[in-house]
Amino acid sequence: MPTRPSVAAALALVAGLASASTAKAQETADAIFAGGCFWCVEADMDKVPGVSETVSGYIGGENDDPTYENHKAFGHYQAVRVTFDPSATSYAELLDIFLRTIDVTDDGGQFCDRGPAYRSAIFVADDDKREAAEAAIAAAEAVLGRSVVTPVLDAPAFWPAEDYHQEYYLENSFRYTGYRFACGRDRQVRQVWGEEAFQGLAKD
Repeated sequence: MPTRPSVAAALALVAGLASASTAKAQETADAIFAGGCFWCVEADMDKVPGVSETVSGYIGGENDDPTYENHKAFGHYQAVRVTFDPSATSYAELLDIFLRTIDVTDDGGQFCDRGPAYRSAIFVADDDKREAAEAAIAAAEAVLGRSVVTPVLDAPAFWPAEDYHQEYYLENSFRYTGYRFACGRDRQVRQVWGEEAFQGLAKD
């Protein structure tokens, strides 16, 4: 007849499972970036080694549960939450990569998308991430020889966008490719960054 596990053994098993769950959670970290159209930021960040998930959404506005129809009126940025493996790409490296996918000299929007919702920003959840973001911006200014206008902001609530915005570049590839080309995103990034444009992204 099988022996029932003791209470102590059962508790040890539960503790072990909890420890494994915690370890798994510590294998990933999050970053939130605003860089104009969230379709494009998502498409670029998905090419970074170690990134496991990207979610397009809204952040920084005055209302809860914003929608695509009202996020601009309430002051939200379009942004992307990036989940990544720090052992594959560190947060500092991710910051450097992100900055080289946007026009860090434009404070009125990004490319053909104008207005507050399309401004660039790095949203941080703690002092360590703020310090890393500020260091990445200082390094970018040294490379460019000019000021970077992308701010580092405290991260309020992030609201995922509607399902049809998620992975838009994959689900609507023809329309997305045409939009990105017409908007001049890649041309402008290369004009700003030269050979460092899109540095760190895996090639298609």
